[in-house]
Amino acid sequence: MGADNQRLWEGFNLSINGLNIVKNARGQATPSGVVQIAPSAFAPVEATEVRWLGSAGVFINSRGTTIMVDPLLEGFDMPVLFESPLLPGDVPALDAVLITHIDNDHFSRATCKGLLGVCKAYHAPKYVADEMRLDGIPGTGHAIHESFGIGDIKVTLTPADHDWQNDFPEFSFRHWAKEDYCGFWIETADGTLWLPGDSRLLEEQLHMPNPDVILLDFSDNAYHITLDGAAKLANAYPQAELICIHWGSVDAPDMNTFNGNPEDLLSRVIHPQRVHAMRPGEAFRLDARRIAEG
Repeated sequence: MGADNQRLWEGFNLSINGLNIVKNARGQATPSGVVQIAPSAFAPVEATEVRWLGSAGVFINSRGTTIMVDPLLEGFDMPVLFESPLLPGDVPALDAVLITHIDNDHFSRATCKGLLGVCKAYHAPKYVADEMRLDGIPGTGHAIHESFGIGDIKVTLTPADHDWQNDFPEFSFRHWAKEDYCGFWIETADGTLWLPGDSRLLEEQLHMPNPDVILLDFSDNAYHITLDGAAKLANAYPQAELICIHWGSVDAPDMNTFNGNPEDLLSRVIHPQRVHAMRPGEAFRLDARRIAEG
């Protein structure tokens, strides 16, 4: 399915420039609310639904195959700005958890352990999978560019550049390799989703096939893509819908890692109407049949 087809989504709540954003007392852009995720969201659907979980986490239900990427549902060591749209104990069943890298706002050990009773598989870069297994989580490790299947979904690891630990002596107990970090290219029956992960902008990232949706970290931080880099990536794929992640979740107004404002993308990207600042738990829906009819 081509990225230039019409996209369909549910439940918009307009706030700032059509985005679900409010400013809190400390000046942080935050979601305008949280939509609790009901057990019915895990049931088979005749489409692919994407829900932002807060922070960098995403829940995908593609025609009944259910995946979470970097879920942080509980147990974070910093104060957060809203309650999670669900807790591990609320998840009835899950086909897989995908983890992009070791940082604890992405690899939440508490969340992954809390899902052990209902999650069939855990996938990550090889180093992260090794760490999972040491913690009693049955992780399967993959190389960059390796592909694997989850039900009818094909997942491929894409490269990322986020080895910030090499610049800090307290993390010098090992060398942090590029392949310890990844993004995920997720091919469904309804379209292709791409989560590039935490990463400085890479030339390879500008020459991918056209995705239908980019799950976009736009943190203006030297170890992340930066705001200008996020705009460059978005404009390399001008028909892709942009679901903003890694913003408005952590109560740390002085840390640019956590304080992107989706509104800042509007003047920088081609077709700014494709920027979606969704409420955690809200569904973005891809439906191949309805798009074809449109």
